[in-house]
Amino acid sequence: MATTNLSDYKPLNITNADEYSIGIVVSEWNDFVTYNLRNGALETLKAEGIKEENIHIYYVPGAFELSFATMKLCRSNKFAAVIAIGNVIRGETPHFEFVCSGVTQGIKDCNILTDTPAIFCVLTDDTKEQSIARSGGNLGNKGVEAAVTALKMIDFNTKFSL
Repeated sequence: MATTNLSDYKPLNITNADEYSIGIVVSEWNDFVTYNLRNGALETLKAEGIKEENIHIYYVPGAFELSFATMKLCRSNKFAAVIAIGNVIRGETPHFEFVCSGVTQGIKDCNILTDTPAIFCVLTDDTKEQSIARSGGNLGNKGVEAAVTALKMIDFNTKFSL
């Protein structure tokens, strides 16, 4: 179990953040978790200077569909980064492993097949309580961490683009 609050970070103070456009893909499955992650990411992006009109949110039915939508956004070249937000909670069947593996590989593919950073913000927890703790509960909000990661990867990508 995580020992630090996921929402703790030092402000990045990005000078040209208002120029960036960010895509966010949100799974509607387990929306009691994913909408909290979305809200954490939104608040952080805006606090770091991203204009609200430059944050574009798209919804997909479940976590497995995140890969397709994220790849579409990455390939569009309209976004400086894309954040994929989802939640899979372990059940009694192997379905959990298949979905988690597929989503992980799909988001990884976005990163190696496009020049747009794709940020993995998919909680893969054993219990509902663990998901709640990481989406605004006592462990903070993984959506905050995803937003910070997106901004850091944009900075990296800007410095090393060919």
